[in-house]
Amino acid sequence: MIHSSTSSLLRHNNHRFLFSFRSKPSNSDSHSNSHSQQSLSFGNSLLSLTPSSARSSCCHVARVSTEALELSSTPPPPGFDLRREIARLTALREKLAGCGTTEEKLRAVNSDSRVRRFFSSHRGLVRVLALGSEELFLLKCLVAAGQEHVLCLGDGGQLESSPAAAASEGSVKSAFYALAEMIEKLDSRNGNGGVGFGNMGMALEDHEIRDLNKLLETLAQIERFYDCIGGIIGYQITVLEIIAQKLFERQNINWAQHMHEVKECQILGIDAPKGHDLSENTEYASQAALWGIEGLPDLGEIYPLGGAADRLGLVDPDTGECLPAAMLPYCGRTLLEGLIRDLQAREFLYFKLFGKQCITPVAIMTSSAKNNHKHVTSLCERLSWFGRGRSTFQLFEQPLVPVVGAEDGQWLVTEPFSPLTKPGGHGVIWKLAHDKGIFKWFYGHGRKGATVRQVSNVVAATDLTLLALAGIGLRQGKKLGFASCKRSSGATEGINVLMEKKSLDGNWEYGVSCIEYTEFEKYGITNGTLAPLSMQAEFPANTNILYVDLPSAELVGSSKSDNSLPGMVLNTRKTIDYVDQFGRHCRISGGRLECTMQNIADNYFNSYSSRCYNGVEDKLDTFIVYNERRRVTSSAKKKRRHGDKSLHQTPEGSLLDILRNAHDLLSGCEIRLPEIEANENYVDSGPPFLILLHPALGPLWEVTRQKFYGGSISKGSELQIEVAEFFWRNVQLDGSLLILAENVMGSMRISESGESILHYGQRCGRCKLQNVKVLNKGIDWSYGGNVYWKNDVQRSEVLQIILHGNAEFEATDVTLQGNHVFEIPDGHKLKITPGSPGLAIQLDPIEQCMMDSGSWHWNYKIEGSHIQLEFVES
Repeated sequence: MIHSSTSSLLRHNNHRFLFSFRSKPSNSDSHSNSHSQQSLSFGNSLLSLTPSSARSSCCHVARVSTEALELSSTPPPPGFDLRREIARLTALREKLAGCGTTEEKLRAVNSDSRVRRFFSSHRGLVRVLALGSEELFLLKCLVAAGQEHVLCLGDGGQLESSPAAAASEGSVKSAFYALAEMIEKLDSRNGNGGVGFGNMGMALEDHEIRDLNKLLETLAQIERFYDCIGGIIGYQITVLEIIAQKLFERQNINWAQHMHEVKECQILGIDAPKGHDLSENTEYASQAALWGIEGLPDLGEIYPLGGAADRLGLVDPDTGECLPAAMLPYCGRTLLEGLIRDLQAREFLYFKLFGKQCITPVAIMTSSAKNNHKHVTSLCERLSWFGRGRSTFQLFEQPLVPVVGAEDGQWLVTEPFSPLTKPGGHGVIWKLAHDKGIFKWFYGHGRKGATVRQVSNVVAATDLTLLALAGIGLRQGKKLGFASCKRSSGATEGINVLMEKKSLDGNWEYGVSCIEYTEFEKYGITNGTLAPLSMQAEFPANTNILYVDLPSAELVGSSKSDNSLPGMVLNTRKTIDYVDQFGRHCRISGGRLECTMQNIADNYFNSYSSRCYNGVEDKLDTFIVYNERRRVTSSAKKKRRHGDKSLHQTPEGSLLDILRNAHDLLSGCEIRLPEIEANENYVDSGPPFLILLHPALGPLWEVTRQKFYGGSISKGSELQIEVAEFFWRNVQLDGSLLILAENVMGSMRISESGESILHYGQRCGRCKLQNVKVLNKGIDWSYGGNVYWKNDVQRSEVLQIILHGNAEFEATDVTLQGNHVFEIPDGHKLKITPGSPGLAIQLDPIEQCMMDSGSWHWNYKIEGSHIQLEFVES
């Protein structure tokens, strides 16, 4: 419930806040007495501003981040005027919006004062570059946006470099000047500059031509993708508006009141959203998960993998090449493989319940950062598209955008023609999916909704979180859903909120949305250590685990307005380290325009004619579910620095959460395990045990727990199970036990198109352990080269069971001591029982009639809102 209040603007009131957003300043605002104004100087110009005493009580804000800014060591260039620059570019954008052809656009951009000035100083440049009309338009937009320094011609407002730096500018500047001079001389002599230029035989170097073409390609992508805000010009306007707002807020001045309009809405309150707690309301959670399983044929999967993941510092050990997060080797496989493995576990559960094959289409957003697209494509090809078929994947590449300085919006340049670029945030996914036909592709596969998760979150598919989220969304016809949990101290994560707005037409609007951590200060939310009753602790974490209704998302992505780029922010909190075009090492506050995919929620507010109080959340198109934090989010997103005492958001820390989940799962099966203490106890040591279980054992814990019962796992032990058809009764493990099946969930068959397709449930490997003791030396915990989160460890002894094809292993009433490797061939069953003396080991072929189904299997049945397993022997 959102209550009324008379609290002042941004005042903390029982963890609630009041805001007022208006679309236009009133007449009294815009015609303030000139004697009550103050001036703020930018270089040689003056900007007139109304003092805070003259402002309305309303807070006019744009949809941008307003976090505290770390000032760049380099001030804006002399004479730089933010207001004048924004006004100039806005006028140009309006002219361009009325143009239909490239020629019309060229005439419009030619009228810009900055373009005229630049090209009059370089009159031969156009012919030197031999550009077509579209390429010329892009280059002139670059100049109009105030970024002529990207061409490295040594002028255009670029700060003067040192003599040493100037000497290292390379051949580009001198070539342009020499060619331009020659062409002008030829023009003055006979007007036949083209022939004269050809006879001179001069041209750019090959690498310079490549860099120029790459620049033109980058500009074309920006112009095309950001067409909804005005292309290159609109991109720069947005950047400058955000910079201006940050600057004004540091001066306690209302930016939006003086510069531009905002959305016609008035935010009246923010509360922590109510939702279903899956850890408490277990009956509802089970029912929702069943809805999710039943609805699997209606669901797609979306992975935003395009981020640069700079904090991971991932490098190929053989080539030294920087790698994207998707390629991080985690628990013995890449993070991308982990996502597909989780998805296949859900599909295997669907098969076991309904006896049908279900292959979910997967859309993956990549980028060219760190050759992300190439690496992801190569991995999928190398693994034969995970036995799913090439047609069930769509990879679509997001554009890279320029990184800008925090003070003046100047694009940072690393080489001539080469601005520093990075991905534009996961929020571009909705518009890009529309532009690339991803929604239509999903519809072609009969899909209505999709689940979204990020590659660095290694626990998102734990137990029933994802299935329950999708199940509620599908069953109740929701447009967007969030999976959430409690916030963690020190996490760079946003919060989910229930927001109440009032539109200017008098209607009340409600919706579950989110606030990025970079925007906390705008809403008066402190961003420090979480106290138990702090404002941040009151709100749940935004984890970027989403359910989306595909037609609703497509409407947003195709809107041809800034709504299709939700949550635009310019996060300049991080310092940019780079080497500029003169070879200088630079350190500057900067960032790039980013969008946040979860803020698509801002398009789904429900409108009511009167104010709502109790129960409004049940009626909304947006919803939220909660679970224990380690069953929702734990990320491997940054490399642990040497000596760092925190494991938060590191691979080491996320592994501990995986092990905590394993402890919770197996301790519910009457299996005794060591407790896992706080992370700080494992900074300088390995975890207390290592347990890695294939998700197809469940993935729902109520399914997995019926396959395990009784026994113990000692401290320092290791258990890895890569098999779905598994039976554990009263097993005592003290050492290492590895069970590895070639056919975990089924076998590969060649399709009509010649592709290898995984057929669930056919010829699976099987393992049955009953009243067994496993004793060996296990992992050498003293070995300094162990990397536990990579599953790269040194072992002194191990019991290893390797199942080829549909092989089976069975051990009953025995002690297996010391180092053993049992490798069972396809089509055979190895059985170990007590012998006289020692062990009786028997290897027999599986009967032909049992080749597909095995000598035993688990039969899955739905009873009410639960799944019951029955052990069936053939």
